[in-house]
Amino acid sequence: MPGAPNRPPEKAPEAPVAPPVPETPQQKALRRLAPARVALLLDIWKANPSPELTGPYQKAEAAYAQGNFADATSSLDLLSIRFTEPRWPSLPEPFRRLRVSIPAPTPPHWDPENALSPAEREAHRARRAADDQLHLAEGTLIWAGSRGIPVDDLAAPLARAKERFAQEGASAAFFEGIDAIWTAVRARFPLPTAPGGGARPAPSHDPDPA
Repeated sequence: MPGAPNRPPEKAPEAPVAPPVPETPQQKALRRLAPARVALLLDIWKANPSPELTGPYQKAEAAYAQGNFADATSSLDLLSIRFTEPRWPSLPEPFRRLRVSIPAPTPPHWDPENALSPAEREAHRARRAADDQLHLAEGTLIWAGSRGIPVDDLAAPLARAKERFAQEGASAAFFEGIDAIWTAVRARFPLPTAPGGGARPAPSHDPDPA
């Protein structure tokens, strides 16, 4: 409307967000590694994901198994960037959340987080990350069930995580259920391989992420 003031849209006040729960490097890596495995098994790749995608993933797996969580995270960062590139099929939701985040340019006064303290901004980001984890876990179980991978026993940890998230946000109890799901995913789901790559078994054990 001509002459209207340049004002950001009004937003309803949000409920207070609890401070984030500290994460170990191992937990951070696991919470990206396991859903990335599922993302590379999706039908969009037609069982042939590119070596440019499987390479970083397999390096991340190898580093994680050796306890080198910094290198595992670096390889997962590269995979997140590759997932964002337009030359690959677009990941469906919720696995699109594994792509590197490229926020649209926003004037500072339009950003609702601009007025928050650093601690409050960190808490909001942690809650969004936990929400991503919840959707990724739910999407994983739906996909696994459609492929005949046994995950019935993981429905209870997911239900508990949903309940905890609604009550407490990104609490330690919430992540307990999420991490149980990701540990099982690494043990049960096959490793994605590039065209011509031989089948590789899932790891026989997983380091304790706690």
